Amino acid sequence: MTELEELEELILTPDERARGVRIDRAMFTLDWAGEDEPGRLAAFVAGRVRAFGAEPTGVDTDAVRREAEADPALRRGDLPVRQLDHLAGVLADLGCTLMVWDSGTDAYEVLVAPTGDREPTGLTHQGLPVRPWGTEPDGTLVSLNCPSCSQMLVWELPPTETLADEHCDCGAPLFDAAGLPRPGVTLHD
Repeated sequence: MTELEELEELILTPDERARGVRIDRAMFTLDWAGEDEPGRLAAFVAGRVRAFGAEPTGVDTDAVRREAEADPALRRGDLPVRQLDHLAGVLADLGCTLMVWDSGTDAYEVLVAPTGDREPTGLTHQGLPVRPWGTEPDGTLVSLNCPSCSQMLVWELPPTETLADEHCDCGAPLFDAAGLPRPGVTLHD
């Protein structure tokens, strides 16, 4: 079975597979800064749990939102992470796993898989990793704005690679021979 077939087997119901539903139709895109309409993420997750024949008990993020709004240390982008953390815990109790597709964008591409005790690993979609929420990605994401031309640059590095002697397209040196940022180069958090 190919990785795509494994992912389809995991993410889609037998009926969805028989009808030719694509994985993208069972995926929710959550902007890194939060939902456009509060409650849509929870509604998506509840719908997927129902599709797998279970009752989505506790699949709600209203309490997480209220708690976050009362937190004076809340920064932009914190709420989606708190919501995803909460939903991952709720789904684990329902025999499901909250998963994300590492699509290389700043959005969270969310999937739900009925996994029970099985931890889904080694899956891809369109050549990019799909992993359980809360697990570390296989590589490191490095981003910065070139100090010379201001172009935003992003690399997704496997664990064994560095950016030694990397330059911007404009020619500006960004990293030294050891892969450390040169003076004036600031990496994004």
